[in-house]
Amino acid sequence: MQEISKVDRLAKRVSGLKPSGIRKFFDIAATMKDVISLGIGEPDFTTPKPILDAGIRSLQNGETHYTSNHGKIELRQGIADHIQKLYGVKYDAGSEVIATVGVSEALYLTFTAILEQGDEVIIPTPCFVSYQAEVILAGGVPIEIPSRAENQFMVDPNDIRKAITPRTKVIFIGYPSNPTGAVATREVMLEIAKIAEEHDLLVVSDEIYDRLVYNFSHICFPSLGDSIRNRTILLGGFSKDYAMTGWRIGYACGPEDIIKGLVRIHQYTIMSAPTTAQDAAIEALKVGEPYVQEMVTEYDRRRKLLVAGLNRLGLSTFEPRGAFYAFPNIQASGMDDETFCQKLLEEEHVAVVPGSSFGPGGAGFARACYATEYSKIEEALRRMEKFMSRHG
Repeated sequence: MQEISKVDRLAKRVSGLKPSGIRKFFDIAATMKDVISLGIGEPDFTTPKPILDAGIRSLQNGETHYTSNHGKIELRQGIADHIQKLYGVKYDAGSEVIATVGVSEALYLTFTAILEQGDEVIIPTPCFVSYQAEVILAGGVPIEIPSRAENQFMVDPNDIRKAITPRTKVIFIGYPSNPTGAVATREVMLEIAKIAEEHDLLVVSDEIYDRLVYNFSHICFPSLGDSIRNRTILLGGFSKDYAMTGWRIGYACGPEDIIKGLVRIHQYTIMSAPTTAQDAAIEALKVGEPYVQEMVTEYDRRRKLLVAGLNRLGLSTFEPRGAFYAFPNIQASGMDDETFCQKLLEEEHVAVVPGSSFGPGGAGFARACYATEYSKIEEALRRMEKFMSRHG
């Protein structure tokens, strides 16, 4: 009997995906003792107690069944009210909001719903590792354009213009940025909006870190005008702002015809977001603001420590304005970013992520996350000082 070849059993769009550069280093770190991780992009805070309690009550009250495919109307109305209060953008909770399994599912649903085979999506890099992969899995083509440290890692709108072709369908943006901590100015956002209108493009805006900003204003992209709102899919969630990563609850907001497409895919692949997580998210919107502000204050304290420490070590770092990442230039070490991160982990047991993991714009940098205890950041900097005294 002829043996079945396993070489081609996977679809090319799957077998061709690059492994996550984030996971590579943390799989190694998991086998080591005494590692200080400045890598995983996850709040070290536990979900605030009133939100936890709401989830527990949900279970105790027998809320263990499916909800509407869209998500509970109470949650969708809460999301719509929240966005209108913060940014003045009005969404109809019944038809323009869907609750998803984190922003990850919202991203998958969006690209699957709007992309035809070969459609191009312009993606500024460095960026979160899932963006390009989700475009590819939906049959699209990611067109990566680098953002630069000299522009504080804001994309240059002229680079977007140059990347547009007859196959371009979407401009993707993600501010505040993972991995750089960049936050785009209103002027840059308005120019991107102008480009989208001129070329009749959709915009997908991942704003999962919208509340985690420091001495700066976050611009919600669909707030730039009704015509922009009507060509934008806004992605958001509860993982970062409310320390709810494990609850897996996010959302997408947008024009009714597009959200209808997301729901159609969602109902066949997921059915509904976890009911317990939806109930906890409803409570987060009601009572979570003081906890958000408390976490932002602490992240800001850690941010100042890490950025000052990295700069002192000769690892030039621009001041991140949002999220919880610093993005130091590691060229003073004389190594490329992969080698730098590998040696730092092996020699000093400090885990950071190579900037090249986040796309072409990240080469020569590393991502260091300050969503960890202040004392651990202090110790990580001490270890990095020893490392740089040998290699810097």
